[in-house]
Amino acid sequence: MRIGILTGGGDCPGLNAVIRAVVLTARLRHGDDTIGFLDGWKGVLEPATVPLDEARVWDILPLGGTILGTSRTNPFAVDGGGEKIRANLGELGVDAVVAVGGEDTLGVAHRLGEFGVQVVGVPKTIDNDLSATDVTFGFDTAVQTATEAIDRLRTTAESHHRVIVCEVMGRHAGWIATHAGIAGGAAEILVPEVPFDVAAVCDRLRRRHAGGRFSSIVVVSEGALPSDGATLASARQAASSSVTDQFGHARLGGIGGWLADEIERRTGYEARVTTLGHIQRGGTPTAFDRVLATRFGVEAVTAVHERDFGRMVALRGTAIVRVPISEAVVQAKTVDEGLYRDVAGVFLG
Repeated sequence: MRIGILTGGGDCPGLNAVIRAVVLTARLRHGDDTIGFLDGWKGVLEPATVPLDEARVWDILPLGGTILGTSRTNPFAVDGGGEKIRANLGELGVDAVVAVGGEDTLGVAHRLGEFGVQVVGVPKTIDNDLSATDVTFGFDTAVQTATEAIDRLRTTAESHHRVIVCEVMGRHAGWIATHAGIAGGAAEILVPEVPFDVAAVCDRLRRRHAGGRFSSIVVVSEGALPSDGATLASARQAASSSVTDQFGHARLGGIGGWLADEIERRTGYEARVTTLGHIQRGGTPTAFDRVLATRFGVEAVTAVHERDFGRMVALRGTAIVRVPISEAVVQAKTVDEGLYRDVAGVFLG
């Protein structure tokens, strides 16, 4: 059997661990041939491939990023893209594709099933917002990175008696902000699921500082927005770009700077912003993410050999299971209300 693998969407710690697991499992356990498609679905469209063998992948486990490259290419934004992919896979002799990605990459995989393309999905997103899996690899590393940043920001905030706003990734779901905010002891955690009241945030900061704490850390997801209609338009303008990718997503970023300005203007406290951005995506994956990514890769190859196509490997509790790809992409998995209100809410303000 010949198996192709691709990594699509944003890069993520643990991608190379998946690639390694797929290649080694396919070749050592089943004697399969494996090839990599470069830059996500773009590499299948063009096509652009690279051979993958044991020597190429054996030592990539601890590396961040992806040796195959990635892109946000949407084959269905191209006329006849689905047919072209099927034809290219046939010419290359590829029997099945392991697609590693998030909602958009796996959404393409799901649609390609209608063209007879045999795909198994592996969930990937640092945002942890894919349905049908408890956790996605890359999330643990991103939370650890954000938590370390918050710990460092706290010392400088205390030294200068400042409010520091830390903007983290999270377009539709505030998992990173919630987990890193709890772990870092943030004074405020603002997420896309719960529109925030700027005036209420400032009131809580005033009470905190009046109570003898002269610095505060505010963690905000890039997709968080205020509930106040008077400030919503300016916040939205600051937090998004007119540039969109092939899946129609605007580039986000800027809500942290806007919020810091509002806090300083309303409270008089000196406020600064730190936007972690792609720092959360880069670097060495944590042990948890390496193990999870490896387990996903092994299970993906097993699914291929059992001809269980149109499925995604997933983590449920401590077990690796398979679910329909359609379940994973139907809607974003948002932050659990109990975690945000009952756990985080105890310590905020």
